Amino acid sequence: MDALKRRIADIDHEIAAACERSGRERSDVTVVAVTKQVSAERAEEVISEGIFHLGENRSEGLLGKQQQIKDPVTWHFIGNVQSRKVKDFINQIDYLHALDRISLAKEIQKRADRTINCFVQVNVSGEESKSGLSSEEVGPFLDEVAAFDKIRVVGLMTMAPFTEDTEFIRYVFRSLRELRDDMAAKQLDHAPCSLLSMGMSNDYSIAIEEGATHVRIGTALVGTESEG
Repeated sequence: MDALKRRIADIDHEIAAACERSGRERSDVTVVAVTKQVSAERAEEVISEGIFHLGENRSEGLLGKQQQIKDPVTWHFIGNVQSRKVKDFINQIDYLHALDRISLAKEIQKRADRTINCFVQVNVSGEESKSGLSSEEVGPFLDEVAAFDKIRVVGLMTMAPFTEDTEFIRYVFRSLRELRDDMAAKQLDHAPCSLLSMGMSNDYSIAIEEGATHVRIGTALVGTESEG
């Protein structure tokens, strides 16, 4: 078994175990392979192993890979988004994981030629270094984006702090799930909020136990260019 196959098998085993611990089905969890630091060739190897959700954080990387990759792929744009860059990629993606301000919503409305599935980014931990709305801002924000018919808020997204305090990480993920549940209960047509994008290479098991539907896994899955 080569290195990529081994990593994918190990991650799938961990996801299945986390689902079993939390009484969930493995099919509830979508793996987004974050391919931003590897080549299109490595991304194609990931696709050949049955992972069809890819995540990029720069328009150049996204468009470059799309020119080379011919397989059907669900494209996710992750990370901070500069409003001036929206026009370069917005019609080339399936999901945006970083809607965090009205100015960005306005730019999406202006540039998109179809409805874009968006995760609203929430800064649950309150770290100044992280982007995102506070938990208290999410409800009013969803009310405000109702004016934009090119935006469909499918869920919420967060990043946990980089810490070894697993209980605090769990608290962050649980808080987002509870907030998601509150927003979903509003039954807003433009913001069903059924999904949760949370968990990365170092904490995806905890995220799944707390309800993640999409985990964003980079190096732990795709590796680096210097290895298989």
